Amino acid sequence: MKLTVWTYEGPPHVGAMRVATAMEGLHYVLHAPQGDTYADLLFTMIERRSKRPPVTYTTFQARDLGSDTAELFKTAAREAYERFRPQAMIVGSSCTAELLQDDPGGLASALALPIPVIPLDLPSYQKKENWGAAETFYRLVRAFAGAAGQRSAAEPRERRPGARPRCNLLGPTALGFRHRDDVREVTDLLGRMGVDVHVVAPLGATPADLARLGEADFNVALYPEVANVAAQWLKRTFGQPLVATVPIGVGATRDFVDEVARVAGVDPAPALAGEPSRLPWYSHSVDSTYLTGKRVFIFGDATHVLAAARVAAEEFGFTVAGLGTYSREFAREVREAARAHDVEALITDDYLEVEAAVADLQPELVLGTQMERHVAKRLGIPCAVISAPVHVQDYPARYSPQMGFEGANVLFDTWVHPLMMGLEEHLITMFRDDFEFHDGAAPSHLGTAALRADRASEPEPAVPSRLSADEAAIGWAEEAELELRKVPFFVRGKARRNTERFAHEQGVGLITVETLYDAKAHFSR
Repeated sequence: MKLTVWTYEGPPHVGAMRVATAMEGLHYVLHAPQGDTYADLLFTMIERRSKRPPVTYTTFQARDLGSDTAELFKTAAREAYERFRPQAMIVGSSCTAELLQDDPGGLASALALPIPVIPLDLPSYQKKENWGAAETFYRLVRAFAGAAGQRSAAEPRERRPGARPRCNLLGPTALGFRHRDDVREVTDLLGRMGVDVHVVAPLGATPADLARLGEADFNVALYPEVANVAAQWLKRTFGQPLVATVPIGVGATRDFVDEVARVAGVDPAPALAGEPSRLPWYSHSVDSTYLTGKRVFIFGDATHVLAAARVAAEEFGFTVAGLGTYSREFAREVREAARAHDVEALITDDYLEVEAAVADLQPELVLGTQMERHVAKRLGIPCAVISAPVHVQDYPARYSPQMGFEGANVLFDTWVHPLMMGLEEHLITMFRDDFEFHDGAAPSHLGTAALRADRASEPEPAVPSRLSADEAAIGWAEEAELELRKVPFFVRGKARRNTERFAHEQGVGLITVETLYDAKAHFSR
């Protein structure tokens, strides 16, 4: 086991909680010690939900380990049913309780409750949160949709004359990044094509809704990390085609519309008519031309990373300098995308490795998670959040989807504004000697981490580096430090590292102004 300060994913039972909290009429009885109830805070404090998750914990303590913990679970399950009267129940263990091997599924079955009870076997020490969410959703779909009967994949699907085609939207959960708004945007997009949304699941669905999944004409996997396993089972069981294109960005949204049109036999023109997104015009406007070629580092879950890489390269004109994911189940797809951008994929769940990669590459923009936001802020690099895990500010009260044509507008605003602020700070730096400006003005988008007036002469804060011990020992003359401050803050770290490497190669122990400009000339060749 490896201890860490931050984690990109929780244990798999947190993924199960995301599914249970997203649904209605479902209750989760979790065999867990006192202390594991911290997971409630993820929903009530970060996602700002108005009610607590539908989860009952056994909350056993150390003194209970010498008694019958199995009886504690049975009591908790019985009381949860009597109190909440859910349509169905899922039962399982947290990572700690898993060691007790109390078999929650067997214990719940022995209670003979008058509702369906689905046991979850989530190996906490081999799998993580997104896998847990996908497995939980699959088990629920199989339990309820499977009871509705099967249809051969070769059997034609019948539709009443004049009836509109119907689809299921699969994958949105509680604690998902903009899932609520994505569902609304995609539903509206499909409606303009003449396609009705039959069931959205798990978000907002009941167990009875899951039983109706097989009635739809096809499925849309909005978030493959959660939806793919269930969607493939529905395809095998009911012969439902799967629309796998994730509509993030203008190009992908157009591809999504075309794929839906082929599967549903509808006209894509109404969804593409007019000027559905302002992103293409903005990207070609004079204010955006200076952004062309900006080097961007992208990290997050696979769905958003793959989409962001395409949008960054094809719609913004950025250069993808780094690409990675913590979703190991999708490592192959991310590696293929990385090869297309001529970079090496970073597949890791260690945020320190990601931080070292950002410090080494010194990109001009970071697109990542809440963790990369902190890293970029400390390194003085503009950043936009594109993926979970996220914090409370990434669950805005306003409508802010990532998918569809309106989502493309949101992407433009979210990604470009940090770079615009960087340009603003660069201009302030250029005019630092003007009486209206001063070097102590804190960069407005970096907050309290920025240098203040009374610290203007202090050296730059230390940042992670891959310099050798000899390079790190090289000193800076005071006038060279002052000259370095004239370099725009968002590339200053890279300038410092290049200069120190140059000085090491030249055998220079103290960097002067002359050394700084010699290094600049060397690396500009």
